[in-house]
Amino acid sequence: MPGLSINQILDILPHRYPILLVDRVVDFVEGKSVRGIKNVTFNEPFFQGHYPGLPIMPGVLILESMAQTGAVLLLSSDDFEGTVPLIGSFDKVKFRRQVIPGDQLIIDVDLVWMRGGVGKIKAKGTVDGDLAAEMEMTFKLQPREG
Repeated sequence: MPGLSINQILDILPHRYPILLVDRVVDFVEGKSVRGIKNVTFNEPFFQGHYPGLPIMPGVLILESMAQTGAVLLLSSDDFEGTVPLIGSFDKVKFRRQVIPGDQLIIDVDLVWMRGGVGKIKAKGTVDGDLAAEMEMTFKLQPREG
C-alpha cells in the first residue's frame, strides 16, 4: 500500500489534536511494517512548558508517536476494525538524541508478533538519519466504545 495522507490517518486513528502525533505515512506493508512521519514544529502545545528557552520534545510523546504509528499498522486491517490498541508495556526504551522544533521524526515500526488481541511492536525514530529513540511495546486490542 502506498503512503497515507493526514485525512486517511484521521479515518484510521481515534486520536485528535492535541495528541495526534503522526502527520503522514510514507510506507506501509500490511500486517508487517509501517513508516510514519511526525513533523515537529515550535507550535506544538507541549513546547510552552518543555522547556522555556530550550524546547525539547518530551520522551513520552516520542514513544506515543511511535505507538500511534504502530496503531496505523494495526487499525488499517479490517480484522481489527472497531478496536483500539492499549499500551501494555514499553521495553528496551532508549533515547539517543533530542528531538527539537524543525526536526522531522521518521518512525519505523515492525509488528513482532500478534496472538489473539495481544501483540508486540518494535519501533525506532530517526532524525536526519540519526537514531533518536527506540523501543518495544506490547499492546492489547480493546473494542472501541461509541
